[in-house]
Amino acid sequence: MNGVEIFDSTLRDGSQAEGISFSVSDKLKLVKLLDQLKIDYIEAGNPGSNPKDIILFNELKKINLDYSKLVAFGSTRRYNTNAADDSNLQAIIECGVDTICIFGKSWDFHVTDIIHTTLDENLEMIRDTIRFLKDKNKEVFFDAEHFFDGYKANKEYAIKTLDAALEGGATKLVLCETRGGALPSEIKEITNDIVKRYPDIMIGIHTHNDGGVAVASSLLAYEAGARHIQGTLLGFGERCGNANLIEVICNLKFKMNVNCLDDSVFPDLTTIAHEVAEISNVRIPKLSPFIGRSAFAHKGGMHIDGVRKNPISFEHMEPTLIGNTRRLLTSEVAGKALLLEKIKKNYPIFNSNDKRVYDLVNELKELEACGYQFEGAEASFDLLIRRHIGIEKSYFKLSHYQTLGKEYYDVGVQDTPHTAMIKVEVAGESAITAEEGAGPVNALDKALRKVLEPFYPILKDVYLSDYKVRVLDSLDATASIVRVLIESTNGKKTWNTVGVNHDIIAASWQALNDSIAWYLEDSGVEPAK
Repeated sequence: MNGVEIFDSTLRDGSQAEGISFSVSDKLKLVKLLDQLKIDYIEAGNPGSNPKDIILFNELKKINLDYSKLVAFGSTRRYNTNAADDSNLQAIIECGVDTICIFGKSWDFHVTDIIHTTLDENLEMIRDTIRFLKDKNKEVFFDAEHFFDGYKANKEYAIKTLDAALEGGATKLVLCETRGGALPSEIKEITNDIVKRYPDIMIGIHTHNDGGVAVASSLLAYEAGARHIQGTLLGFGERCGNANLIEVICNLKFKMNVNCLDDSVFPDLTTIAHEVAEISNVRIPKLSPFIGRSAFAHKGGMHIDGVRKNPISFEHMEPTLIGNTRRLLTSEVAGKALLLEKIKKNYPIFNSNDKRVYDLVNELKELEACGYQFEGAEASFDLLIRRHIGIEKSYFKLSHYQTLGKEYYDVGVQDTPHTAMIKVEVAGESAITAEEGAGPVNALDKALRKVLEPFYPILKDVYLSDYKVRVLDSLDATASIVRVLIESTNGKKTWNTVGVNHDIIAASWQALNDSIAWYLEDSGVEPAK
């Protein structure tokens, strides 16, 4: 079998991550996205553990998925009881799904010291629970919890737990590396032994990332014969998380030529992953492999030159295959070739021998040495180009601004309004206004747009969508230089600008000024007359 089944546990194991709290609505949205990715199995939750999961399974009864199978999760019956009398198992039967994943103890230490029962009784718990569910016409997977620790501590007993699961009627045996501390080489060796022992049963792998090797362990388990891989789509889960399925899937598909998802879904992989992150209220790190914003970003001059000539020189795969994009970053180390390419994209009259290109490279290096960062502020960089080649348009000129604030020290007073007064020159005339805001920068932003809107009505659609401040040299304490990055939007497009100064308000003004000037010029607006 060259293919592999993908089992996603974002809704169950992922919800155990610190800071994650899914509503029922969140989980329903996640199920639809995972089904859109054509994930084989979606572990929706444990209907016996909390009322929220019971509500979820009732709502899922109303939904018809196009591809994925829903799975309910639960544990073996309690010791010295009957499976038929176990309320958790009863809730699983009533939840309405046909596939169940049952976990049981495979480490003798956990049996005797954690759940305080006998080794024989634990085997009966596994066997009886799975047989009970099978008699209800359910497909049952067995998650052998702590299997790798159990195998290393008492190999004979760990294997007996798998035998008990098969005697009960389990259709898949999933080896769980629950503590996350085993090395990939150990995972491969032990998985290979189990695959050989049970040649007619599909073996699965479930790894945690406490040692930072969950993805590597999952891939080596596949090489050892596992054909069912469990994890969470973005890797978050208990403690340090689970195997990141995005990384597992992409490595299987593009590095190992393994069928794991339908080919049609890969171009949407990055977009869907970011939608899952948005619902989960987590941010995908820029450095995340495959789907991160920086995954195919190039900054060094030699790297950019190589990628421009042939992307395979510095890229391990084509980013568009998974819906990501290549980015060539503007910086002091980018080199003249990239700057010329960016200039010629909008201003094709220039060539590499133009002195203004050399002057621009030198100024860029000087500005970045002072704290500017144009790789995240392409609009400011575009204005810098226009300024150098003498085609920048003048829409307004600042005469002066002033901000005033009031501070309340009474407990419970939250509103501390600030006022900004601003005077600009437009078309040879002076215009002045004042505006109140939640802080000095907000007031300045509102005042600037208010004074300019009569001259440039198009600005009514513009607003700030993000605002970041970075202290660049904190050793100077309150005299430190700060960098302000602003993201603006008109609801259809977004653009980024930058300002740098010892004064946070002055730095904000630079970024605000660039934001409005760039938008007016990009929109084809002529300066007011």
